[in-house]
Amino acid sequence: MAFEVFNKRVAPLGKEPSVTIQKRGIFSFNGAAHKLIDNAETVELLFDRENNIIGIRPATASPNAYQIRTQPKSRTGLTLLSASAFTQYYGIDTSVSRRWRPTLKDGILCIDLNGDSAEVHGNRKPAASSKEGSPTP
Repeated sequence: MAFEVFNKRVAPLGKEPSVTIQKRGIFSFNGAAHKLIDNAETVELLFDRENNIIGIRPATASPNAYQIRTQPKSRTGLTLLSASAFTQYYGIDTSVSRRWRPTLKDGILCIDLNGDSAEVHGNRKPAASSKEGSPTP
């Protein structure tokens, strides 16, 4: 039998805050993470090059601010932020989608890119196994 160990880190985190950086630089926040920054509608993106940490803080509309889009049909309060220019400028790897548990420091939502993360795969198509591209049972 071809058993595989279930990696609980790839399962949805439920009430724990999570931020996923998707392919093409889209950030998705679950409701708990968005609540940490007071459900801000507009944010500024910050980057600590020395420690490889992304910071996201609430902001008013300005040339440097990004709009957060709420997904109206989401039951979990999912919100999105398009930040491909940010990820490209700082060389943040977006070749695969990854999920982090953010922390809050001085009102800034922090994503430690050196910290633990989980690779995330969408649920739109089944993952292919290594045997001739057939779906994993």
